[in-house]
Amino acid sequence: MPAPRSRLIDELRRLGISDEKVLAAMAKLPRHEFVSEALKTRAYDNDALPIGHAQTISQPYIVALMTQLLLQGKRLKRVLEIGTGSGYQTAVLSDLVDVVFTVERIKPLSEVARKRLTGIGCRNVHFGYADGMQGWMPYAPYDGILVTAGAESVPPALLAQLDKGGRLVIPVGPQGGQVLRVIDRRITGAFKEQDVTPVSFVPLLAGKA
Repeated sequence: MPAPRSRLIDELRRLGISDEKVLAAMAKLPRHEFVSEALKTRAYDNDALPIGHAQTISQPYIVALMTQLLLQGKRLKRVLEIGTGSGYQTAVLSDLVDVVFTVERIKPLSEVARKRLTGIGCRNVHFGYADGMQGWMPYAPYDGILVTAGAESVPPALLAQLDKGGRLVIPVGPQGGQVLRVIDRRITGAFKEQDVTPVSFVPLLAGKA
């Protein structure tokens, strides 16, 4: 493993990421392929970085934490990602679940991510250009949903598309006051919520751009 990538994985372990499958997926993923040429020297820093269109590639620790929370040590069959962005989180998920359905409201980002993931060999990802607030109904229900933008409140469509026994991981709250929330849908259909840690994400917006 290249030294910068190895240092990043060591840092993630120190920060409490314990799922070795998540760490292994991130260790082999070339994060430098998901940022601009000007930012490649910072690709393995534990920082969020701009990717254009007022969006960012998430901090590796947050990617690892959200993935670990979503999977709970299991291999899920069908995961919906809201906010494809650079495709980095998508690529991590694609290595750990059977099928990823990912939705992006900014068409150029969706198109670039599709080409990028195809180029590195991801074959189990379905890309959608759509309003993430509405989820992706044709392929529902999902046993995991991960949202990579901050919502003022949890979109009802996402709760409706979460299968019984499934888990939703989503940043919730106003800018400057977001928390990472885990929502489990019990077999009875009832929802159980838990707030995990303060976070800072770009806002989840309705419509397409």
